[in-house]
Amino acid sequence: MLDLDYFLSLPSYLEFLGSTRLPIFIWGMGDGCLKLLNIFNDYGIPCAGIFASDEFVRDKLFMGYRLHSLSEIENAVPEFIVVLAFGAGYPELMRKIEGLSLRHRLIVPDMPVVGGGLFTKDFLVSRFDSLSRVYSMLSDQKSREVYKALIEFKITGEIKTLRSCETHPSDGYRLLKIGASESVFDLGAYTGDTIRELLDFTGGSFSSITGIEPDRRNFRKLCEYVERSGLDSSKVRLINAAAGDSCGSITVLKGGGRMIKRSQSGVSVQMISLDSLFWDNASPEDSAFRECTYIKYDIEGEEQNALYGSKRVLKMFKPSICCSIYHRLEDIYSIPLYISSCLPGHRLYIRHSPCYPAWDTSLYATDR
Repeated sequence: MLDLDYFLSLPSYLEFLGSTRLPIFIWGMGDGCLKLLNIFNDYGIPCAGIFASDEFVRDKLFMGYRLHSLSEIENAVPEFIVVLAFGAGYPELMRKIEGLSLRHRLIVPDMPVVGGGLFTKDFLVSRFDSLSRVYSMLSDQKSREVYKALIEFKITGEIKTLRSCETHPSDGYRLLKIGASESVFDLGAYTGDTIRELLDFTGGSFSSITGIEPDRRNFRKLCEYVERSGLDSSKVRLINAAAGDSCGSITVLKGGGRMIKRSQSGVSVQMISLDSLFWDNASPEDSAFRECTYIKYDIEGEEQNALYGSKRVLKMFKPSICCSIYHRLEDIYSIPLYISSCLPGHRLYIRHSPCYPAWDTSLYATDR
């Protein structure tokens, strides 16, 4: 069982940053830095400056701060604290972060990718019953170790905790017993990275694949990947839309990489529910896509809505599922609880692939 007293005894990175006398520098710019500056303001944490990797510094200003290079700060300040303002999943960048952590005290806050709030000790106490319920549902010891480590990391901001619970992405396919005749629905197909991983695991075999991706540029690259790969076009269906809880249109804002999120301003994109592909919008030419054995949800904070829009599919087909549980503050407990309520016979697993902060964390559910 989860031990609340243990988590409350851990040193909170917010408490540490608020009490230290050492200068605190933020590493990175962009949206992550803006979020950090707001957090610093809310918690009375002083910011001594902002720096970027040496190759990105060109006499810039960011939010009124002159952008420093790391070497410049190291030459001028004997001891300081670094707070990371971006996510890193590429091995080379992760090694760079780990190298810096050997020279300086490094804090990696686990800020939600989408939405507000922070995983504070007060938040932990208020949601502890839900977190404990999820923990009790997990089907193997590794999942329980990962879940504990994730909670600990969210409080302390220490990357050593994340390193202790990493697994290879292919571990999820083994847990789900993914085979050669899957009918796949890839919600948040991006440029085909998940399809490529899955086909590598199955030796290129599959029954059907439906890829759903809202961003036009990513969708074009997805189409190019499928064509370049020589996949049987009669077994692959690609849809340029956002997956959600209903059908219509939404306004989204494009960020870096695969990031695309709902916004008051931006571009209008079509939204569809997974259920609608089987019922409301089904057509005779879709007969090759009338089965569903596996669904992946990785849609930048819209996972819960897409799950709502999949309720009939989940009930009818009882597919295996891989779902991201890190975009929103509440995802770590709300998504597992919802999936368990829809698929009570499924076993639940949690895995974290190498990434700083605790992104690339997924829930796996299967009855195989």
